[in-house]
Amino acid sequence: MVDLRVATLTGPETTLPEAVVEEFKKSLRGELLHPSSETYDLVRQIHNGMIDRHPALIARCAGVADVINAINFARANNVLASVRGGGHGVPGFAVCDGGIMIDLSRMNSVRVDPVGRTARAEGGATWGDFDHETHAFGLATTGGLARPTGIAGLTLGGGHGFLMRRFGLVCDNLLSVDMVTGDGKLLTASATENPELFWGVRGGGGNFGVVTSFEFRLYELSQVLGGLIAYPMAQAKDLLKLYREITSTAPDELGLYAVLATLPDGTKATVIMVCYSGPVEEGERVLKPLRTFGPPLMDQVMPMPYPALQSLVENFNPAGVRNYWKSSYLRELSEDAMDVMIEHFATSPHPLTHVVIEHHGGAISRVGEDDMACSYRKALYNFLIIGMWTNPEEDDTNTRWVRGLFSGISPFSSEGFYVNYDQDQAERVRAAYSPAKYERLVALKNKYDPTNLFRLNQNIRPTV
Repeated sequence: MVDLRVATLTGPETTLPEAVVEEFKKSLRGELLHPSSETYDLVRQIHNGMIDRHPALIARCAGVADVINAINFARANNVLASVRGGGHGVPGFAVCDGGIMIDLSRMNSVRVDPVGRTARAEGGATWGDFDHETHAFGLATTGGLARPTGIAGLTLGGGHGFLMRRFGLVCDNLLSVDMVTGDGKLLTASATENPELFWGVRGGGGNFGVVTSFEFRLYELSQVLGGLIAYPMAQAKDLLKLYREITSTAPDELGLYAVLATLPDGTKATVIMVCYSGPVEEGERVLKPLRTFGPPLMDQVMPMPYPALQSLVENFNPAGVRNYWKSSYLRELSEDAMDVMIEHFATSPHPLTHVVIEHHGGAISRVGEDDMACSYRKALYNFLIIGMWTNPEEDDTNTRWVRGLFSGISPFSSEGFYVNYDQDQAERVRAAYSPAKYERLVALKNKYDPTNLFRLNQNIRPTV
């Protein structure tokens, strides 16, 4: 290795002497990759194929000591830093151009306490890792909708999932975190230790440090009644009206997602994703109106292990394709809003693109608005546009289509937005929180990261 050009926190590039980089490399138990390393191109890739950035260095951390050393290196040398957990986040915060990527993906262990019904997962674990371990003990908690989703990003941003109406958001079940802050110190945040920081990490994103482990509350759950029901697009509006009716009185055990999607054979369809986590017999009764609505294109709802349900969504969102997402909460699921969704989806430019309506309420709405940073708990629905395609030459066409639908649905949107879903966040991050909450988050940023070392995230800028 020779002297290395790197991006800095203050703008212009600088050169790091070879000896400085070598000393850093020797401090790591894991690997230090650079652009000429054999695995560099593989490791810098994340789920969203649109993200094609080239870090000057990638620290593949093997443990907390490596994370501390990587943060100290970035701070001491004024190097731009990004943090990769699961690498599933569509904005691509995990990868930086010209700086150092602090890669936690090898830190993916999960330890379950079946007696205390808790689990501790390292910061690079995915929900596939987590569910595999907890399911062995007949336990689960709210997690992402797909196994490749990283625990870290999802939790720190709030965390939606099939079980959220029964058990709350992912962050509602967080008991503690271990975090390395910008000064290279490891600390614990919980309800009793650094409680204000614990308030902030539950919805405030990765603004205050690198979380090296998460402790979660678990619940008895092994099997669910789940799967997909699909109907022709000609019945989309009537089906969405039925979806609205069912969700208006749904028990907490019912998690329903309505999706406008294209089936593998090219047929556009309205798909209902189902998760009923209570007794199967009661679930069959609750779901009967959906299953007898008319002859379905398919009905694959059946009792299944919870991790099997978590694998279904991966078929809609394969790794490596190009992604562009926009999202907003809805005041209500009105018929006018349905018309906008259906009419716009008819012109979707790629069969991978789909539109999702998430039903909220239940346990989500019973957490106090000020209990943690995650906000806007009274929203009944979240609307998500998932633009996906494969050809880079079609980027403009597809992003314009997503923005067009987002603009069309905006008259029906309510306050706030969910930070984990939206692609364009720099100008929207304040809108994710009430003004009072945002000021609390700024105060935490001032205390734990006053230089904004951790800026490649849903960034809250310090004022000091």
